[in-house]
Amino acid sequence: MTEDLVMTERIQRLRKATLDSRPYVSGERARLMTGFYAGGLPDRVSVPVARALAFKHLLEHKALHLDPDELIVGERGPAPKATPTYPEICTHTPGDLEILDTRPRIPFSVSDDVRDLYEETVRPFWEGRSIRDRIFDAMEPEWLAAYRAGLFTEFMEQRAPGHTVLGDVIYRHGLLDLIDHVRAARLACDPLYDLDAYARHQEWEAMEIAAKALIAFAGRYRDAARSLAETAARAGDPALADHWQDIADVCEQVPAHAPRTMREALQYYWFVHLGVITELNTWDSFNPGRLDRHLWPFYQADLEAGRLTEEGARELLQAFWVKFNNQPAPPKVGVTAQESNTYTDFCLINVGGLNTDGSDGTNPMTYLLLDTIEQMRLLQPSSMVQVSRKNPDRLLHRALEIVATGYGQPSLFNTDAIVQELVRQGKSIEDARDGGASGCVEAGAFGREAYILTGYFNLVKVLELALHDGLDPRTGEQLGLHTGNPASWTSFEDLMAAFRRQLDHFVRIKMRGSLVIERLWATLLPAPFLSLFIDDCIARGKDYNEGGARYNSSYIQGVGLGTITDSLAAIKLHVFDRGRITMADFLSAMADDFEGTPDLLRDLRDATPKYGNDDDYADDLMREVFEAYFGCVDGRLNTRGGHFRVDMLPTTCHVYFGGVVGATPDGRKARTPLSEGISPVQGMDRNGPTAALQSAAKLDHLRTGGTLLNQKFTPSLMADQAGIRAVGHLVRGYFRMDGHHIQFNVVSADTLREAQRHPEDYRDLIVRVAGYSDYFVDLGEELQNEIIRRTEHREV
Repeated sequence: MTEDLVMTERIQRLRKATLDSRPYVSGERARLMTGFYAGGLPDRVSVPVARALAFKHLLEHKALHLDPDELIVGERGPAPKATPTYPEICTHTPGDLEILDTRPRIPFSVSDDVRDLYEETVRPFWEGRSIRDRIFDAMEPEWLAAYRAGLFTEFMEQRAPGHTVLGDVIYRHGLLDLIDHVRAARLACDPLYDLDAYARHQEWEAMEIAAKALIAFAGRYRDAARSLAETAARAGDPALADHWQDIADVCEQVPAHAPRTMREALQYYWFVHLGVITELNTWDSFNPGRLDRHLWPFYQADLEAGRLTEEGARELLQAFWVKFNNQPAPPKVGVTAQESNTYTDFCLINVGGLNTDGSDGTNPMTYLLLDTIEQMRLLQPSSMVQVSRKNPDRLLHRALEIVATGYGQPSLFNTDAIVQELVRQGKSIEDARDGGASGCVEAGAFGREAYILTGYFNLVKVLELALHDGLDPRTGEQLGLHTGNPASWTSFEDLMAAFRRQLDHFVRIKMRGSLVIERLWATLLPAPFLSLFIDDCIARGKDYNEGGARYNSSYIQGVGLGTITDSLAAIKLHVFDRGRITMADFLSAMADDFEGTPDLLRDLRDATPKYGNDDDYADDLMREVFEAYFGCVDGRLNTRGGHFRVDMLPTTCHVYFGGVVGATPDGRKARTPLSEGISPVQGMDRNGPTAALQSAAKLDHLRTGGTLLNQKFTPSLMADQAGIRAVGHLVRGYFRMDGHHIQFNVVSADTLREAQRHPEDYRDLIVRVAGYSDYFVDLGEELQNEIIRRTEHREV
């Protein structure tokens, strides 16, 4: 525990400032981007070069923010919590801005100046030009109908391709080195033997422009800090003068050159982070990845040289944490807000795991980072611990001590499973060991893969359509295939055959749209700055959005596994195995939301096998659904030279998806949330956490790119070291069965209900939602109730 560690006064002020300030929409980026494109481009400028020049324009003109308390400089907007918009991606309407300003949960203040800017300048130029407009214009009618009905969502209609993680390139090379790499690749490309030479040369030119732009941006901070140092010296404040001079010296070294110290390494990463999220609003905002591995050599060298103490290193890390919390996720509206409405930008720091050679990857920096996580207790960055058989129990137990405080972080991941998942997908063993997870739970090869999430897929809605011959009972629209009148089915296999046909039909619709969307991003909004840091974009002369990365995956995330499993178990048992009710009567009861059939509702909830209780009757059906979904998705080609894969996670989309689905055969009421991740239906895992994990482990996690499992424990269960060790054994057992991920809420349902009644007294209560943590009082009421309903385990 870290009770004996204290924050310096500097960190206390920074932490208080980030907690006290509220997010607001900044018009700066939208104004600069609009002005650049509306002003006209030189003749014959290619799209990649235009994007690089726009990036350069942004970094030349965006406001600088320097705070005398800061040890690391740079903000996404002109000040902390100032959140830019990206009109070339999504052009907000006056109605959107009003919603952002007035909605009770996750609001963003919107000033009159920003409203006027959008109405007079931004919208007139970008409407019809934004990629969101182009996406919806390009989609086929079947895609649009399925999207509107809640069959699936689309991640890239308001945010850029992402869920990609930095490797170690910036810790070995400065941007001047990367420019040399770009120039060498360009010289080696002979147009006489390369039909793509022109496109590659344009990408290389764009990369060089972008790299130089970030160097110049750091130079602006260097010059500003030097000026402040001179002012402080003239004012007779040598301590402040030294502070500003230190910042200037760091900005002189990085990002132009490779870092030499821990402070330079952190500042270099932060400049790159800001560059990526200024260029485009990528999902997960460019995760730093294996931070303990990256920082340990610098920290070790600093200690040996006497440049840094352990206390100084802790202060640097704490200041670094504040930087993340100052950057709310870009504002989302519509369906995207419903699937993922949070200030958290899903930047997931990995610690632990394995080294490239397969040895234990923990080091002293691992534990400094865990101390920082516990002490700072901020929403951002998100954090996780990779746990391998090679890691000591000390790592797992230290992580669980933090979990036991009720903070909702860190989450726990099975490194050995992640490595197997990535190798199955075609990654080398070395690249797999260097990888991990980003966003919520998504696995990837860090620094070498563009693993892009395309959207959530509503498995339960597919079943609902199968039970209605392809008709959506909510709207009366014929969305799916005609797969037969359920009343005529004579076996459970008839139902499964209809479900499989509908599933394949809608997966194909989703994928056809994804292929078009990938091409739109590649041709209209390349990312030459991001491409600098992902192998092998420079070598190939190919953009990240075009397939330049060594590995290129497209994920579709399945949602509602517990709900569909329990629904199938109910139909199988009561209609086909026992003949308790006809299919026609069952459908009639569901259409009535079970209002007139209380005995049936009780049996569905309390006398039917449920997933999450180590009962093969239900669990076998879970596997059957997964196999059907996996078979429809995995291995199909995307446009970037890679493949489609499956994840099983929801963020908050299980609430939105539940809102478009009527009553389900498991006894779930209409319009209520679905199950989340691969967790059992809320409150239905009644045989304890071990049984729940036994059920979850029957899914083949190794053929996914990530699964999300939530558990909720009472605080008393983990109140001492005996409880910590018991939960540690539970985690180790689940991971031995190849489980991918597990996370815990250590809070009582009574506390959560009290927080609902008196939110003003629980402003700092943080809970685990899905693959991220959030303030409980910031969550919508439906999501709050869903978390409360999760089974509360009192013993292991």
